[in-house]
Amino acid sequence: MNAVPACALADLAEGTALRVVLDGRPVALVRFGDEVHAIDDTCSHAEVSLAEGEVDTEECALECWKHGSLFDLRTGEALTLPAIKPVAVHAAAIDGDNVFVTLADDGRSNR
Repeated sequence: MNAVPACALADLAEGTALRVVLDGRPVALVRFGDEVHAIDDTCSHAEVSLAEGEVDTEECALECWKHGSLFDLRTGEALTLPAIKPVAVHAAAIDGDNVFVTLADDGRSNR
């Protein structure tokens, strides 16, 4: 699958999550300096938006606001209970002033 434009880099604040919908798929984007992470924006435990949760900069993870599960932004793995299933990870890249995402085809990691 080809990279699709996700947002302007200026729209993605450092250390916060932004929800975007790409080809009908909700994706959470998180920026750390010159690096952007993209994971599916639906908690594997509670079916709520992960982008509404807090970013854990030390763990490079995103916390589900509903029950507190942490998801690794690099691997999609659930780091804490109650979630036990991972979420898909998508390749993200900064090109000029924009962020592009290549969606994972198989529902798992594309990095």
